[in-house]
This record gives sequence, structure tokens and C-alpha cells, in this order.
Amino acid sequence: MDSDQIKQIICIKWGTKFGPEYVNRLHGMIGRNITPPFRLVCFTDDGAGLHPGIAVRPLPKFDYKAPVNTPGKWPKSCLWGDLGDVTGMVLFLDLDVVVTGNLDPFFNFGDPDDTILGRNPNTPLERLGQTSVYRMQVGKLMPLQDIFRADPQGVADTYRYEQRFLTRNAPGGVKFWPRGWLAHFRMHSVPPFPLNYLREPRIPKNSRIVIFAGHLNPPDAIAGRWHEDDVHRPPLDHLRNTFSDRRREGLSGHLRHYLLPATWVRDLWRE
Repeated sequence: MDSDQIKQIICIKWGTKFGPEYVNRLHGMIGRNITPPFRLVCFTDDGAGLHPGIAVRPLPKFDYKAPVNTPGKWPKSCLWGDLGDVTGMVLFLDLDVVVTGNLDPFFNFGDPDDTILGRNPNTPLERLGQTSVYRMQVGKLMPLQDIFRADPQGVADTYRYEQRFLTRNAPGGVKFWPRGWLAHFRMHSVPPFPLNYLREPRIPKNSRIVIFAGHLNPPDAIAGRWHEDDVHRPPLDHLRNTFSDRRREGLSGHLRHYLLPATWVRDLWRE
């Protein structure tokens, strides 16, 4: 990729789970960690409150019957087809990632025509991609829309997650980012028990982007909680309450899920 060619990053925001501050902070983190020129394009059903430097586009039209009781983020499938004036190579980022290093290599790695995903760290024995950070040529994944549209519930029941469907069916196959570029906050930043009671989470060494899969998002990491419904307690109070708390995960889950506020997330996750 030529150094003067614009780097295109896209994201998607639908519903009310993530407010405009997520997109604005993503824009700020990108700007501090990339060689310009670049543009961030947000496909959304509500562009209110977004930074004027963000290109706002409506959600691409893709009609299908949404799968029921299926865990995957299937609305992401609308990005697999025509994206209007957004063409060529794009880097997709989830809204709840935190940028920890330079992003330029994500645009230079491999062949421009490659579909490149993160390697899912939760399934080390399966060749499974993770779609929090992936690169594609716009329109190359359109055949996946045809397969999904024909039987959305069947596809969801077979693959469970949209990232497994993409990994196994992407035209030309997929490649993965080099090991270490992407890190998982829970797995790579939070110290293991019992050190999670003594040390706050740290930036994973050599990482460029840290992903926040599941219910734990950057505001939770900053507050030192596993989920927005949790209340942060000092270590001793937390230990006392694990025996009376009625959460389904039990004592072992409480011990493993305690975390101190992550100062580094507070410092980096900003406009």
C-alpha cells in the first residue's frame, strides 16, 4: 500500500448498546496511532453526537430474517456486500476495542486482496477467526450474504457465530494477523488468580489492539468490574461477599473475575 493512499477503517453501530462516545473515542485512538491520511466510516442507524471528522453512512440494506436465540453478531453481515461510496480495502474495528500500538501494519500485511482475521484465542484447537478486527476487499464477501439470506436460522444453528461462518466460507479462504498484534483483555491483560487481587491489568506486550469480547467493555475495565451490573469492592470485602452472593458463576467465578481498575484503559480510551 502506498504511503499516500488513504487508509479506510469502518465500524458499525446499531441499536443503543454503544453510544456515540465509543465511535468518537475509536476515532481519537486511530488518529493517534496511524500515519495519515485515513478516514473512519461509521455505518449506523443513528449518527447523532458523532465527531465531525467521522464519515457517517446509513446501515447497508441487507434483508434477512434474523436468527432467534443465536449468540453471533449477525447484523455485521450487512457489511459483506455493497458499501456505497466505500470501496477497495477496508479495516473493520469493533467499537469496544482499545488501540495500543501503531495501526499501519494492518494495511500492509499480506496481499491487498486477502481477507485477514484475528485468531480466536478461546478456541486454540480450532482454526477460527475473530471478527473484532478484520480486513477485506469491499464486496468480496458478498457470496456469504446469499448463503445466509437463503437460510438464516439454519446457518446460525450450524455455525453459532458469524465469525465461524465467515472463517469457513470466505471466498479464497482467510488468513490471520501475526501472533501478538491482537490481545484479549480478559485473557492477556488481567493477571491470573490470585494476582488479579494484587496487580491491575497491564497492556499486553507488543499488542496493537486489545479486544473486549463478551460483556466486559472498556468502561468496566476502567471501573474494575467484570460487567456493568457489578459493583467494585476492595479485595477483602469482595472475598467476604463471594460466600453470600447469589450469582450463578459461584465462588470460583468470583475469585477469577475480580479485577482492579485498569489505569491503562482509562489513559488510552479517549477522544
